[in-house]
Amino acid sequence: MKDPKSLLAPKVAVGAVVMKDNKVLLVKRNKAPQKGLWAIPGGSVELGETLQAAAEREIREETGLTITAGQPINTFDLIERDARGKIAFHYVIVDLQADYADGDISPADDVSDAGWFGPEEMKNLDLTPATDSLLRKVGVLN
Repeated sequence: MKDPKSLLAPKVAVGAVVMKDNKVLLVKRNKAPQKGLWAIPGGSVELGETLQAAAEREIREETGLTITAGQPINTFDLIERDARGKIAFHYVIVDLQADYADGDISPADDVSDAGWFGPEEMKNLDLTPATDSLLRKVGVLN
């Protein structure tokens, strides 16, 4: 029998930096982790799915938009603990560059809002720390 601890492992997830008319696509998270904060859209990678396919599927599910996902541009760990200090979430997130292809924004139930935002508009948003860092890294925010 396997040790139960060996069944616990970080989950792999993707995010996509999608640009349109010099604005970036952001979603307001409606579920943990980081509920209520604005972030680039994304989610978990399913077994047998490439990073690009996962990003394209997740953005379609979360926003209704069709994108073409490109190469990885950032990787980080998202580790959140509960009130007792136990790990509640551990994701290894790979952010990809992506191109907008088609569609109008139609937020799904796992996001409470979504939209295209320029640098000035983002100053009024409560961005996740990782999103803020990534957008600075790729030159969208200064």
